[in-house]
Amino acid sequence: MKDSSKNFELVYPGKKEVKVVLNNTHSSTLELIRGFPKDGATSDHYDNLLIWGDNLNALSYLLKKGGFKEKIKLIYIDPPFSTNQTFRNSDSSHAYDDFLKGAEYIEFIRERLLLLKELLAKDGSIYVHLDGKMAFPIKIIMDEIFGQKNFRNWITRKKSSYKNSTSKQYGNIQDYILFYSKSEKYIWNKPYQKNGGTYSFEQRFPKIEAETGRRYALVPVHAPGTRSGETGGPWNGVFPPKGKHWQMLPSKLDALNKKGEIYWSKNGNPRRKLYADQDKGVTVQDIWLDFPDAINQNTIINNYPTENNADLLRRIINTSSNEGDIVLDCFAGSGTTVSVADELNRKWIGIDVGKLSINTTIKRLSGETKGDSHCTAPAKFSFYKID
Repeated sequence: MKDSSKNFELVYPGKKEVKVVLNNTHSSTLELIRGFPKDGATSDHYDNLLIWGDNLNALSYLLKKGGFKEKIKLIYIDPPFSTNQTFRNSDSSHAYDDFLKGAEYIEFIRERLLLLKELLAKDGSIYVHLDGKMAFPIKIIMDEIFGQKNFRNWITRKKSSYKNSTSKQYGNIQDYILFYSKSEKYIWNKPYQKNGGTYSFEQRFPKIEAETGRRYALVPVHAPGTRSGETGGPWNGVFPPKGKHWQMLPSKLDALNKKGEIYWSKNGNPRRKLYADQDKGVTVQDIWLDFPDAINQNTIINNYPTENNADLLRRIINTSSNEGDIVLDCFAGSGTTVSVADELNRKWIGIDVGKLSINTTIKRLSGETKGDSHCTAPAKFSFYKID
């Protein structure tokens, strides 16, 4: 039967067959350079891995020889954006070149995504950070690889303050993060933010309880969809609205009602009181305004030209992984992903081909540099080079 979910694809010169990428990509071997921290009583072999070399070969190694097939719970990558320029740090040290463009760039990303999918656990997720130049074709590629049904969000991030541009175009202050899961069942720790949203605190909690002075809002106690069990029947003589069911069992509703946390309208319709002092905040939406890049704020944290905001990685890692899970970033850059993963008690794998990236990451993980998400205590990791 024809797969109607895949009714189009991106076609371009040099696009390899999936089996060619998976079977013929050279995996090479890893050479252990040293373990961190280095002392006579500690083994050089740790769970956390920092790998220096071509990430395509390194990913192939992890898949074919390293035993990491379907073991990675979360992948975050911030690859080059096809900008046609060289990036350097403040003292002009070379960071990386970004000269790939067009079909060559797309295939570069696609080959790595094919390997990353094989490494990703069945309940895992992947986030790919890009700008408007290549996010749209890569979205089509990710639909092909991970399936359109596993597309979760197109996240728009405000990357900098407003620009007074002299060019004949609108100021460019956004980039994008494509969020996919491996399957329909994936790790999701619902994220909240205390400040944010369209409405003020008083608008969100407009009512005040006379007896206690506590602010509260009224929220429904039903949800879309019909049910045949207890949540689909009457409670307190009231049926849920047509096409809906009670959000919780009648016994739970009874308990809330007994505590005075159910509000009954004049028409006899129940609603739950959501108290401000019990509120976790507003749920995070798909436009992120609070994570500008350090470079766009004229601050230098780890002296790397394209350093990510550590709070952005905290949100992603907390939302899509749990403690003890493995987080992977194969464009490690300044080491923000692996540093935050270490901070949040995740295991991690970082890969980068750039010498400046590796040196910056090692200093960061060793606690030698200051700034957000630096390691006050040295992280434990093995440093490898792939030939």
